[in-house]
Amino acid sequence: MLAIKAFTWHTVAGLVFSFLGSHLVGTQENSQETRPWYEKLPAVAMDYKVHIDAGKEDCYFQYVQPGSTFYVSFQVIRGGDGMAGFAVRNPRGEIVHPYQWQASSDFTDGSSMGGYYAVCIDNQFAKFASKLVNLYLTVIRYDEWEKYTKEIEDLNVNMNNFTNTISTVERNLNAMFQYQAYSRNTEARDYALIIDNNSYVLQWSILQIVVIILTTSIQVYFVRKLFDIKTGTNTKMRI
Repeated sequence: MLAIKAFTWHTVAGLVFSFLGSHLVGTQENSQETRPWYEKLPAVAMDYKVHIDAGKEDCYFQYVQPGSTFYVSFQVIRGGDGMAGFAVRNPRGEIVHPYQWQASSDFTDGSSMGGYYAVCIDNQFAKFASKLVNLYLTVIRYDEWEKYTKEIEDLNVNMNNFTNTISTVERNLNAMFQYQAYSRNTEARDYALIIDNNSYVLQWSILQIVVIILTTSIQVYFVRKLFDIKTGTNTKMRI
């Protein structure tokens, strides 16, 4: 089952990190014409939550420029046993990250061949429990920094120091965003667990209160019946 979900986008240090939707490609010619403008940016980040029905598999597609660094991580926030299947296919259809039933996982391709990667979440082992899953994806084009280097050469700036500094800052920002995404996922999972535990305790408390009230009422009824004296109309008093 192929599905496209909603998500959020961020902007940092002049690089617009955006993700407006995933597109399924029919042919190579159509993909060149329909790819959105943001896929040409030096860096793109995606952070969104998806709902996977019980017994279903959903796949999401992201275009990656040739030579770019592609990173994806997933974490089950709530639902069932807290685990799901996760796999990644490259543009050739090869499974570069095999399916594993786990709570969280990630995958990195340091030098992409270019094309649409498929990120699939499998919940087919769960027959009744749906899952809420958080996905975080980034596409970084480090070669784009060379264009900025050429533009600054006219300003007689020390390009080696400048390029190294910018590259270090960009890599640190990317690592920071990945860590923040992981922290948000952990916080969301813990919050969902607290809500579920609170609902469980509340339901059982109400059930126990109802049982106590019902038991007390039955006991009072039978105790009163013990002291209930029935008198007949033909009863004669004897001295």
